Amino acid sequence: MSVLKDKVVVITGGGGLLGRNFSRAVAAQGGVAVIADLNMEAALAVEQSINKDFSGHALAAELDITDKDSIDRLIQLLEQRYGKIDAVVNNAYPRNKNFGRKFEDIEYQDLCENLNLHLAGYLLVSQRFARHFESHGNGNIINMASVYGCIAPRFDIYKGTSMTNPLEYAAIKSGIIHSTHYLAQYLKGKGIRVNCLSPGGILDRQPEPFLRAYREYCNDKGMLDPEDVCGTLVFLLSDASKYMTGQNLIVDDGFTL
Repeated sequence: MSVLKDKVVVITGGGGLLGRNFSRAVAAQGGVAVIADLNMEAALAVEQSINKDFSGHALAAELDITDKDSIDRLIQLLEQRYGKIDAVVNNAYPRNKNFGRKFEDIEYQDLCENLNLHLAGYLLVSQRFARHFESHGNGNIINMASVYGCIAPRFDIYKGTSMTNPLEYAAIKSGIIHSTHYLAQYLKGKGIRVNCLSPGGILDRQPEPFLRAYREYCNDKGMLDPEDVCGTLVFLLSDASKYMTGQNLIVDDGFTL
């Protein structure tokens, strides 16, 4: 299959759990996956793995989503190398060492820093790529949000574990969803579409009591594997969704129902 044939797609945080699966999905569909990450060691490992199976369809590139110059350098590099950029996926998950504390333990400085790193980072990437897309007359921005940007946390599923859903996460992800609506409206008529993807929980060695409690809210599977989200991302990147903009697609096995 090649529904993304020759499309150049930037995946921020491309060296991470979701990012490396997204990158492979893009390459498998005939696109060029630009694995944009601050951790170049991780990005290069993903590039090497993908190019073994899909030669020439992956490129590792350094990116700091909070640094305008870093973003602009990446855009310039890709324009010189490929002559175009078709899409950017805001997928990075930056956070400081204190991220994840309970509400009563959050410090103001940590709250501000995490909002700036994640939400403001996505907006900065969107701003810089939108400038590029507008100059070329077309482009596609996809923002990764979460079910916890759509509904209040189900705190009962964390009982008996050390886990919680951080306030910053809910604020960031809900902000990403509304920013998607804002940008889609703001960029109307410029050949740029902006959509959002909100997955449910992704399986990553969570404790069994949590997994059982989480599954009770779902239709069948419960926590998702990264591959379970890739099909929806490919759809949003492809021409099959070319008339969609400002939408938030939820993939959660019914968790939010």
